[in-house]
Amino acid sequence: MAPRLDFTSEAFFRDPPRAIAALRAQGPVVATRFPLVGDVWITTTHDATAQVLKDSTIFTLRKGDGDLAGLRWWMPALVRTIANNMLTMDEPDHTRLRSIVDEAFRRRAIVAMEPRIRAIADGLADELFAKGSPADLVQNYARILPLSVISELLGLPMADRPRFIAWANAMSSLTNVASFFRLLFAFRKMRTYLQEQLQLARERGGEGLIAELVQVEREGGQITPDEMVSMVFLLLAAGSETTTHLISGSVYELLRNPRLRDWMEQDWSRAALAVEEFLRFVSPVQFSKPRYVRRDVELEGVPLKKGDRVMAMLAAANMDPAVHEQPERLDLERKPNRHMSFGTGIHFCLGHQLARIEAACALEALFTRWPRLGLAVDPSHIHWRNRPGIRMIAKLPVVVESSGTHMTGAASATADRSLARAS
Repeated sequence: MAPRLDFTSEAFFRDPPRAIAALRAQGPVVATRFPLVGDVWITTTHDATAQVLKDSTIFTLRKGDGDLAGLRWWMPALVRTIANNMLTMDEPDHTRLRSIVDEAFRRRAIVAMEPRIRAIADGLADELFAKGSPADLVQNYARILPLSVISELLGLPMADRPRFIAWANAMSSLTNVASFFRLLFAFRKMRTYLQEQLQLARERGGEGLIAELVQVEREGGQITPDEMVSMVFLLLAAGSETTTHLISGSVYELLRNPRLRDWMEQDWSRAALAVEEFLRFVSPVQFSKPRYVRRDVELEGVPLKKGDRVMAMLAAANMDPAVHEQPERLDLERKPNRHMSFGTGIHFCLGHQLARIEAACALEALFTRWPRLGLAVDPSHIHWRNRPGIRMIAKLPVVVESSGTHMTGAASATADRSLARAS
């Protein structure tokens, strides 16, 4: 087994390219130990990552007895129920469940939501400093925007938004076995709440995806009550958590490099292109779900045995120099950009269009309202939560800089170099 890397360390999250390059030097597939998962192989190249995600005949999310590759024997039934969703299913169950909600996430449906998403972002940007300055951009902006959007899409009451924020914060604290058991309390409350919302939709009808799920159930669709709860849980959590950290990570990079921000502000039609690079460079979702190896196989020349577990490292695929020229560099004009932040294969992210539009709206609304937004602390004082698998800034304190504020010489030089590379 290769030397173990601490996937929850500050050093790893602060400078992923360095750690990933060291991993890749050990091979395209590396044996290690991952928090909560245990012994596992991880991919370090684009091609190995793509093969694991695409080839479900060899790399399966479940054993023959239905056990999930990412669950451990000591995890309670509640977790198994919540985890039993389309993201953890092979065919044909994956398509059965995904087809129920697929229409709501098609491009035309999401594009039609863009004016509403921008309106929410504008309102949140206006309120950013309502409680004083500096403001934490994570809690006051990046977390609330995607939660508000997915809540509306599901048909959940906006008055319940504080509950969602509390639950999201609880999930962000998942770092080890002890925090996992503390999180069970939040899981139980979420499950009870979602069961109540589904029952209300059965009795009163309504609008949104929850009402549509109930209609599918009423018409004899192939979805069980537990699967309905798990589906809504997945959409609420996955539909907000990762986008939160895409937004906060993107803002952080722009505040570190004000000239890159200026480049975007000159023409906001550039936002969509920039978001693709933020998806690659920030890589909020760093790993796929674990998969079992169904039979002995060689993956990029590395022999794996039947029963081994493997995780596709999306962040490593995004930093593969064989695919991305100078991958350690943030280049907002990068073309082509074959990042894997949404995965690939049958589990390609259902909400990819929603995340893209939310991120673009969030950046434009924020910097249009606060063109002199700046970090309230030196970048060295920004820290990441030590949650394995997701790269999330813990707090991002921001202020509105006065017109006379100047960057330090070192910061200015760094920004100059970054701008030159991106131009």
